[in-house]
Amino acid sequence: MLWCVCFFNYADRQAIFSVFPLIGPELHLSNVQLGVVGASFMWMYALFGPFAGWLGDRLSRKLLILCALIFWSGVTAATAIAHSYAQLALCRALGGLGEAFYFPAAMSLISDYHGPSTRSRAMSFHQSSVYAGSIAGGAFSGLFGQYYGWRSSFIVFGSAGIVLGLLLWTLLKEPVRGIADNSASANPHASGNLIEAFREVLGNRTALILILAFIGANFVAVVFLTWMPTFLYQKFHMSLSLAGLNSTIYLQIASVLGVLAGGVLADRLSRKSRGGRILTQALGLLCGIPFLFLAGWTVSVAWLIVAMIGFGYFKGLYDANIFASLYDVVRVERRGAAAGLINSLGWLGGGFAPIAIAVAASRYGMSACISATAAIYLFIGTLLLWGARRAQKDAPRHPGSKDQVLAHVDTGQ
Repeated sequence: MLWCVCFFNYADRQAIFSVFPLIGPELHLSNVQLGVVGASFMWMYALFGPFAGWLGDRLSRKLLILCALIFWSGVTAATAIAHSYAQLALCRALGGLGEAFYFPAAMSLISDYHGPSTRSRAMSFHQSSVYAGSIAGGAFSGLFGQYYGWRSSFIVFGSAGIVLGLLLWTLLKEPVRGIADNSASANPHASGNLIEAFREVLGNRTALILILAFIGANFVAVVFLTWMPTFLYQKFHMSLSLAGLNSTIYLQIASVLGVLAGGVLADRLSRKSRGGRILTQALGLLCGIPFLFLAGWTVSVAWLIVAMIGFGYFKGLYDANIFASLYDVVRVERRGAAAGLINSLGWLGGGFAPIAIAVAASRYGMSACISATAAIYLFIGTLLLWGARRAQKDAPRHPGSKDQVLAHVDTGQ
């Protein structure tokens, strides 16, 4: 059920980028202004992320998820009636507000259905919906835009999301908080105030390393999500629909394979070392470096496809463990706050990517800017290697053994 919600979470946010070449001329917007439109979503997402995460530790996560889904889907549909720069930016910002409440609550929900032995696999399966949604958002938006105008896809995706939210109202169930870690007695209201929660998370050095790495990884991902359709349209002279499809399908399908492999690998490595999930993330980033460079450097469509497949696969290894790694080093009572904080700061950093690349590309060219993102992967991949070594020092201590936890869950007690 959460896979379906997350599918629309990413389809809705990706849809606009494939129709930038149509929106720009119609509303007389420059590339920098289009970059601001893309960034407005991320800035609002980042602004409310910490608060959303804190609420996820205190309120019904089911209620937060479904109310957020219906709200952002309504805003997505309303984007179709935007007729000015300000209206378009406002719709994107409100979409970011709604979507900010999804991930902290959803990840916390999954962590209560899956303990340490299966958590990476469960979260990696959920993460595959990110790529499926991105493909659908990019491909269908470009296709609808080419034949029916850029507004049509927003109506389709927004309406479908509202229907899904109403359907899941009776189907989605709320588990006991903390049960998968034998911490079912954890009191969500004992999580303290907002500042206290964030001070604890940021005071955890391994958690801080994970947050810094996510900021860098998200910056790179946003560059590809925002500008790859335009890059293919301008450099390789693809049609709007082909640019929207090719900018997502190779990268995202490879990411699905990578994220599933990353979940299995991380669960195995985590049995040997507390830093096993972080080590899997570092491996994904460092192996993705040559493919990032190749994506911007090549003038061949065939080599571009190779680059996007390689980058997508190793990006998946990293993405599979974004939250699972974090949950290995923070307390159950802080999971929502930690997820909200990493989401917020990651998208805050990513929010500058559309504008930064638009400005830099005007001087150095889009190809050089895309290749330069390889340096970011090198830095944060190295940082995570250090984080994997010190993860044991910052691990929370839960009462009871893993076997006791599984027995508690399997008997339904």
